[in-house]
Formats: sequence, structure tokens, C-alpha cells
Amino acid sequence: MRWFLLGALVLLLLAGLASAKKSHYEVLGVPRNANDKAIKKAYRTLARKYHPDRHQDPTKKQKAEKLFIRVAQAYDTLSDPEKRRI
Repeated sequence: MRWFLLGALVLLLLAGLASAKKSHYEVLGVPRNANDKAIKKAYRTLARKYHPDRHQDPTKKQKAEKLFIRVAQAYDTLSDPEKRRI
């Protein structure tokens, strides 16, 4: 039983690391040469989809919160020309 829990923990950590390496473009689902209008449209679509208030189930709400924050951070970076250049 202990090995099973340890294995599950390792898988969760690896999944977290794999998802953390997504670029902001991948999070929003836009190509690197996307213009400001396409970035804003993708952000609004994903923000509506993952907004925590739209989910009633507590587990889905927590997952949606994490994705909503990630989408907001990606938009914050890509909407600012200076941050986007870096």
C-alpha cells in the first residue's frame, strides 16, 4: 500500500512538472505569431470556460481555478509588449 501511494505521488509530481512547462502560447492555444486580437479572443474564451463561478462541484472548481489563473497569467504576459518580447 505504501508503494502504491509513493508511486501515485511521483506521478502527480511528474504531471505537474509536465504541465508547468507549457508556454503561454500553448496555454492560450494560439500560435507564436498571433496578433493582439487573437490573443485577447483566446483569453476571453478560456476565461469564460474556466471561471471558478461556473463550476459547482468542488473538485472541478479547484481545477478550474488553477487553469483560470494560468490563463490569466499567460494573457498578462502576452498582452504586454515588453513582457511578450522577453
